[in-house]
Amino acid sequence: MTRLPMASLDGKKIIVVGGSSGIGYGVAAAALEHGAEVVIVGRSAQKLGAAEKRLGGAGRVTAIAADMAREADIARLFDTVGAFDHLVATAGTPPPNYPIGETDMDFVRRFVDGKLTGAVMLAKHAARTLSKGGSMIFTSGINKDRPPVPGGSVVAAVAGSFSYFARALALELAPTRVNIVSPGWVDTEMWDEIVGAAKTGYFNEMGTRIPSGRIATPADIAPAYLYLMQNDFMTGETIHIDGGQRLV
Repeated sequence: MTRLPMASLDGKKIIVVGGSSGIGYGVAAAALEHGAEVVIVGRSAQKLGAAEKRLGGAGRVTAIAADMAREADIARLFDTVGAFDHLVATAGTPPPNYPIGETDMDFVRRFVDGKLTGAVMLAKHAARTLSKGGSMIFTSGINKDRPPVPGGSVVAAVAGSFSYFARALALELAPTRVNIVSPGWVDTEMWDEIVGAAKTGYFNEMGTRIPSGRIATPADIAPAYLYLMQNDFMTGETIHIDGGQRLV
């Protein structure tokens, strides 16, 4: 039986929201290695500029500052970029971690706006200029499968919603493909913000428990995003890449 090869990323234009750091930066670097042109997006122009320099890319990297909680910024992003081939959304903020009886609703609203509402707005405006046969890839996470207790209810609800969001969009936007990557713990700058110096202890403890034997780096996670861009028969799915963390 003849099998079609995976689609090449050579010359493809990929927008990476959250591309100045963490998983998004890892995806941007991996896409560049496969010949793509990359647009990295984030709120901080300073961080974007530093990431653009680190990525190099021989002129194949563009940085655009935009706030995913502001629809005007998102509309401007896609107007500026024009036609493109793949959207990757990895941007996030530290999640709420209050016990439900102590929930700070203003914090929750900001989190939902930045993560879920932001994804809806990205899909709305990306659909205008995304090339036929392209894809959208959003990021979920282990907290839907292993919610922290107490304080994990909000982030679990938001993370869990992405799989259903992708399934519905995959039907509505076909042949555009829509998929989700769900990582486990990944060693990114956000962990420094969440737990500070305690990060090493958390990672050592979890690393001894999960089958992979260690915590992931962004470079471990990036290939899942590239796979979803290159496989034109994958849509409406969630890829779990967590080193077996869901199993423990």
